[in-house]
Amino acid sequence: MADTQQVDAKAERKAAKLARQISAFSKTHGGAEGQVAYIGERGARIALVGEDGEWGNLVAPSVEIAEQAVKKAGITLHESFDGEFAAKVKTGPYEWKRMAGMQIGG
Repeated sequence: MADTQQVDAKAERKAAKLARQISAFSKTHGGAEGQVAYIGERGARIALVGEDGEWGNLVAPSVEIAEQAVKKAGITLHESFDGEFAAKVKTGPYEWKRMAGMQIGG
């Protein structure tokens, strides 16, 4: 029983830390929305998009911890990264160069 409590406490601490990071991002960018995606053994990615179009990612050890962190931070969570949500992302020359480089083997 003690091991389960330790795991739960560790997961709670990680979710709280991620929630603080999400809240800080949201405060800096005039609000934020997010989407959680499973990324395999590494856990889950929390994609964040600020109201100003800036974006970023955080990685959580599991989808459950990621969703708990987003809930604690109080931001809107989207099912998928598409449509109006994806259209909010502001991209610049760096992102376009990187995307083009992937296409031509750069």
